[in-house]
Amino acid sequence: MIQKKRSLRRGVAVVGAGMSYFGMYKDRDCRDHFAEAFATMRASVDKGFDPDDIDALYVGNFTNDFFVGQAHWGPILADLLGLGPKPATRTEGACASSALAFREGVFAIASGFYDMVLVGGVEQMSRCATEEVAEGLALATFPEEGAAGFTFPGVFGAVAAAYFEKYGASREDLMNITIKSHTNAPLNPKAQFKASIADIMAAKVAKAQKLGKPVPQWADEKAFLSDPAANPVVAWPMHLFDCCPISDGASCVLLVGEELARTFTDTPLYVAGIGQGSGGGLTGKADLTYFEATRQAAAEAYGMAGMTPKDVQFAEVHDCFSIAELVHVEDLGFFKPGQGFKAIGEGRTRLEGDMPINTSGGLKCKGHPVGATGTSQICEVWEQLRGTAGKRQIPNPNLRIGATHNLGGTGGTCTMTILERR
Repeated sequence: MIQKKRSLRRGVAVVGAGMSYFGMYKDRDCRDHFAEAFATMRASVDKGFDPDDIDALYVGNFTNDFFVGQAHWGPILADLLGLGPKPATRTEGACASSALAFREGVFAIASGFYDMVLVGGVEQMSRCATEEVAEGLALATFPEEGAAGFTFPGVFGAVAAAYFEKYGASREDLMNITIKSHTNAPLNPKAQFKASIADIMAAKVAKAQKLGKPVPQWADEKAFLSDPAANPVVAWPMHLFDCCPISDGASCVLLVGEELARTFTDTPLYVAGIGQGSGGGLTGKADLTYFEATRQAAAEAYGMAGMTPKDVQFAEVHDCFSIAELVHVEDLGFFKPGQGFKAIGEGRTRLEGDMPINTSGGLKCKGHPVGATGTSQICEVWEQLRGTAGKRQIPNPNLRIGATHNLGGTGGTCTMTILERR
């Protein structure tokens, strides 16, 4: 199949971005989270803006219908912000829901129909028990997968087993990803988990000492992650620390026509490339070590941007499980198939590496309120490219191009977005 070169008839810019604190909040609801994200986004617009100028709202939400028993979140959030009677649209693509909202917002601006749109996502998951959350998320599997009893840990356990068999990787290679994620997350004030693996180890030692129990003797982080008592199996070879948490939260970004961007900020980000692909889940796949939808989305985004993977300087990728990050960095072309785990082991994806991945801590540690994840990744690229990421700022004075990758379901919906600071 020949990949067509896509283009927008009008350039689109991001002029503001913000997210709520991610975590588990029994005393807050989706409106609280989205109001916080909106306020943070509004404060990030350097020259300010009038919310009355927002033409429309696009909001991603996967399944609050199940998690909190309430649907129809577009008008609910528009009413919260006083945007009505302007149009509000909810998008759903499993964990890629707000990435689809972003895509629709880009198209609305590029068409010339709107000049300014608010795009975001929200999810509230913590009011459900873990078993209920697993059941709700499993609604994003293909029917045959659900009928076979697959939940997402099982899906990505199967992906990991296939990758290990094909390329010779091991659990130790996944540990490198986990350790890196837990190293980045404490540098992110909005992250759900703000402890490194070393910090967690020290806390467990201190607790054992306080209770007068035997003190664990772990030589290093990998020894801790190899201890089944500290890091139990969830779905082999996925262990507890390979998995993202249950999360609540929201995120949003403000999009305007390219020619209007500097009215709002001197450092806007421009949409260089955007792509989406669809996949058939696991049932029809002969090879579980890649996602065809990600490869399609990447090809479309690179084609539109006129770029190659070598042009992207850092990325936020969908690491719902540690193996997912490994597979995605290969599917996006940052490393060749079967070489990603070696590059990760060499430290190339760390904050100081030549291809930083998930500087935010990723879904694994930043948190994964599924409807909010896509636009929260945009928020991290916004911070990094504008040089406002604080202690987790990538140490590259010429940082100019960043990307996000979002996956929904078992690979049924995948997106890639490339943003550029000019």
